[in-house]
Amino acid sequence: MTPPALLIPGGRGQLGSELVGLRGKRRDGLVHAPGSGELDITDEEALNDAVDSFTDAASDAGMRPVVVNLAAYTAVDAAESDRATAERVNTRGPADLARICRNRGVPLLHVSTDYVFSGDATEPYEPEDEVGPRSVYGRTKLDGERAVLENHPRAWVVRTAWVYGAAGANFVSAMAGLAAERETVSVAADQFGSPTWAADLAGGLLELAESVARRDEPARRVLHCTNSGSTSRYEFARAVFGELGVDPDRVRAASTADVPRPAPRPAFSVLSDRRWTESGLTGLRPWRAALSAAFATHGTSWAAR
Repeated sequence: MTPPALLIPGGRGQLGSELVGLRGKRRDGLVHAPGSGELDITDEEALNDAVDSFTDAASDAGMRPVVVNLAAYTAVDAAESDRATAERVNTRGPADLARICRNRGVPLLHVSTDYVFSGDATEPYEPEDEVGPRSVYGRTKLDGERAVLENHPRAWVVRTAWVYGAAGANFVSAMAGLAAERETVSVAADQFGSPTWAADLAGGLLELAESVARRDEPARRVLHCTNSGSTSRYEFARAVFGELGVDPDRVRAASTADVPRPAPRPAFSVLSDRRWTESGLTGLRPWRAALSAAFATHGTSWAAR
């Protein structure tokens, strides 16, 4: 089957750049990945025009179109005092996009977050587990999930967590910068999750897009995709320091209370990929192996921060 054409709103960030790069390496067709400056997720008319022109281009190329929405307001702390913007980008924009895709008969993949959970669990979260976001960011993302699923019968939500990549700001780049600036760094040892390399996540999303395009569609419309295994923020930071060739003992264990932030973080947000693999999709490699691979690919740029 001819690979799907991909429209990727929010496609200039760390995940979008990896997804575009993966398609570029494969040289297998049409992909358009506008950033927020080119396609504003909160502008319904612009979204409608973009999906229309993309669908027509895909048809002309003899390809099946799939929209992968990566556009999001991800400033977790800023969202606490700027709920209106977070709602426009994380909730209303995706709702409009879902309706537009439904009207054109285009399937939609919508990326979401572990922040939709309370963080009170002790076992990895399944997609069907009870949600309970504690931050404005998490609540607006959950509302966006629900709006997408309500407005389009061929939409899928993919939750992920602790994503890092070569482009943009993330935990790995922050630790690399702090390693160069400070003798010691305090990191929360009581927050647990699954670090996820954007390149591996992009591969998972592409596999799902190809599956949906050929109508081999997962029955479950909410799925989790992260690198496998879990760790604490503290141990994650130590692993980053090790990859940088810096003494991991320069990372000091702290509690969340020691490093307060405006928005609460889930204490435990490990996501189970069981439903992902049950759907016939390939599980991602262990997080530690992915981190080593990421440094083999991008380590020079991180080391220079």
